[in-house]
Amino acid sequence: MSTTNPSAAQPRRTPLYDRHVALGARVIDFGGWAMPVQYESILEEHKTVRTAVGLFDVCHMGEVEFVGPGALAAVERLVSNDVRKLVDGQARYTVVCYEDGGIVDDCIVYRDHAERIVIVINAANIDKDVAWFQKHVEGRSDVVFRNLSDDYGLIAVQGPLAVSLLQRLAPEAELSQVKSFHFCKTDMSGIPVWAARTGYTGEDGFEVFVPAAQTARLWDAMLTVGKDLGVKPCGLGARDTLRLEACLSLYGNDIDATTHPFEANLGWVVKLDHDFIGRSALEAIKAKGLARKLCAFTMEGRGTARHGYGIFDAETGGNQVGIVTSGSVGPTVGKNIGLGYVPLQLAEVGARLFIDCRGKRVAAQVVKSPFYRRPAI
Repeated sequence: MSTTNPSAAQPRRTPLYDRHVALGARVIDFGGWAMPVQYESILEEHKTVRTAVGLFDVCHMGEVEFVGPGALAAVERLVSNDVRKLVDGQARYTVVCYEDGGIVDDCIVYRDHAERIVIVINAANIDKDVAWFQKHVEGRSDVVFRNLSDDYGLIAVQGPLAVSLLQRLAPEAELSQVKSFHFCKTDMSGIPVWAARTGYTGEDGFEVFVPAAQTARLWDAMLTVGKDLGVKPCGLGARDTLRLEACLSLYGNDIDATTHPFEANLGWVVKLDHDFIGRSALEAIKAKGLARKLCAFTMEGRGTARHGYGIFDAETGGNQVGIVTSGSVGPTVGKNIGLGYVPLQLAEVGARLFIDCRGKRVAAQVVKSPFYRRPAI
């Protein structure tokens, strides 16, 4: 996150910008977008999502579509996971790779039907991803690629009471029957939406795709009907602490062009039985074995790990063995937590690390991932 640079171009605004200002949110420039980092407090918003239901403006995320008889084949070539067996109304998390196995982006693929595939991509990567996709469908006559990012708003409704809230707006839909990583088409407050049982918090919930012009009206309706459920608007600060507790990767921090899926604990989204860009490199990487791995750790001493802090193998002297990719307070787990890349032997649960927190090395211990897993229903 960064503060706005007065000399730079003004950040873009989502369809919900005026609502954030009216609700008193602290708005920052986040990757070129004016986004709310918090409304009341990050800790309270975090707690609301873990115990009730919170709303997030994620309209800055990008949406692209592949349409035509070659849509599925085109997407299959672009992503590491197997999308061939998706059925209508199903979604799948995956990564897009460069030829060397580095990660272009992580994304979710949604199958509308056999000839229409929608992919949701990270906001900061929209221009890069669109160019990458266009490059690799160019010359194909069986698929049309379009960037729909300005056409849709996206509201994440997250928490154990998310279904209860949304059911009030969509009485005709059976939202409790929508499985994880599936979606349904329905109306909410008379507005046509896609309701996808996906999220970035480690909680149950939905991400609701809505026509951009109707996003604010639906947001208002959600806040109104959810008052007795304790619904609150939540900002990027809580979204980050929630996703970190669930060990969900953040592009630009935990994964990027210099990392590959296997070392990032994303080997489960790599299916080497189909041809995709980066497959050959990933086969070679898998055969050779890992040199480093992304590990989860908790701080034992006083200190909070932050992105970019060095990881050492000794309290004094020794060697820098890695770097922190993400770190913060873990409100639900009650400890300061972090992620970072270290040599394979130091990524084992129980290994002792030392994080350089502003010149002071603070002890940390590698723990099992994730830090938090929501209770089974």
